[in-house]
Amino acid sequence: MRIAVTGSSGLIGSALVPHLRAAGHEVQRVVRRSAAAPDEITWDPAKGTIDLAALNGVDGVVHLAGAGVGDHRWSDDYKREILDSRIDSTNTIVRAMQQVEHRPRVLVSASAIGWYGDTGDRIVDETAPAGTGFLADVVRAWEGASQVAVESGIRVVNPRTGLVVAKSGGAWARMFPLFKLGLGGKLGNGRQYWSWISLRDEVCALQFLLEQEHLSGAVNLTAPNPVTNSEVTKVMGQVLGRPTLLPAPAFALKAALGEFSTEVLGSARVVPAVLEHAQFRFQDSTIESAIRTALDSE
Repeated sequence: MRIAVTGSSGLIGSALVPHLRAAGHEVQRVVRRSAAAPDEITWDPAKGTIDLAALNGVDGVVHLAGAGVGDHRWSDDYKREILDSRIDSTNTIVRAMQQVEHRPRVLVSASAIGWYGDTGDRIVDETAPAGTGFLADVVRAWEGASQVAVESGIRVVNPRTGLVVAKSGGAWARMFPLFKLGLGGKLGNGRQYWSWISLRDEVCALQFLLEQEHLSGAVNLTAPNPVTNSEVTKVMGQVLGRPTLLPAPAFALKAALGEFSTEVLGSARVVPAVLEHAQFRFQDSTIESAIRTALDSE
């Protein structure tokens, strides 16, 4: 397949591009500057523009672009950027897919388990309704924008990704240095569930969604075994051989992170029912395996 990837320089995109190429696919990276190589397609999602000629003939699109939810404190301006970056970019790519002469057959448009909101210790799968809160509202609008492509006969998949276990980005990129110094500990009471996935399982699952023509709609990209923050803390200490005696109290997290602290302290016990039913094979089904894979991969 000839596949275009937005957000190709991010944590997931930078791992997905070489993975797809190694699997025999032709990959073109969608970039926010003038194309400098034959494998690049220029776009400006804020202005709603993209090189239609370069996109014509692409078989599938993996759309990963969007401002990082944990990159900055959630001011009103940054919350607007989180939302706009997703809606504007999705509208741009969907409109372009509809306009080209030879339309892509599939759009794998990123989403997140933020859809479910805080689920406490209740297990949820793809059939669960949207939760409440800022991120749940963002994800609902984000997925809604991608579904417009269905009207043109394009298969649309929304991978709802959990916390990606990797050294180079996301939550674990901040956690690993602290735990290595013996400064790691549980967050709040530690009872909140974290639904996670290793980076290698994430990219394999995205390839799976591209290639499995019977799959569409929401698909949870999380490992089968969500664990509590206390369990994560314990395993991190065991793998790294460091103490984990310094918890971060909830009030301190709220003071440091503002509104984003609700996501850190919230609980999401999400399982990948669709992937399991489709017989996708996880390489890292335990949090210990995922942490060791991340440490060994770089």
